[in-house]
Amino acid sequence: MIIGGSASGTFRYGRRRLTWDPWRIDRDRSCNTEHLTREEVLSYCLAKPGAWPDEPWEGDTVAKIGSKVFAFIGGSESRSVGVKCGADRDEAEEWLPGYPHDARATAYNGHSGNTLTFGGAIPDRELLEAIDVSYPTVVAKLPKRERP
Repeated sequence: MIIGGSASGTFRYGRRRLTWDPWRIDRDRSCNTEHLTREEVLSYCLAKPGAWPDEPWEGDTVAKIGSKVFAFIGGSESRSVGVKCGADRDEAEEWLPGYPHDARATAYNGHSGNTLTFGGAIPDRELLEAIDVSYPTVVAKLPKRERP
């Protein structure tokens, strides 16, 4: 369990300090049933270049790059992340048939996005890959002065 963290990639697990390695999650958890936590998802998002947390609605956290949101994390009890899953609705809908109970289409500021539940059927690695798709998709739409 993460006790604290920062965007620098160093986190406390109990009394130990560890460096963030996103692929370590799957290697360590391949033999048990633990899944990503909200804090780990948020920390993964904030480790992206130029990413920063914002709270546009009381109690709801988002990860932004420049002035745009690339991941909706939600409140402290949230078990899902909203991400931009492609250039259009067709690309975003590729997630839906594979995970009917853990992926749903959402209006992402009028664009194609999905809300993906962590701790369910979606493997941790695929959830992190969805964040990895959302980030550059949003960065590409930023004015050059706001890009990292």
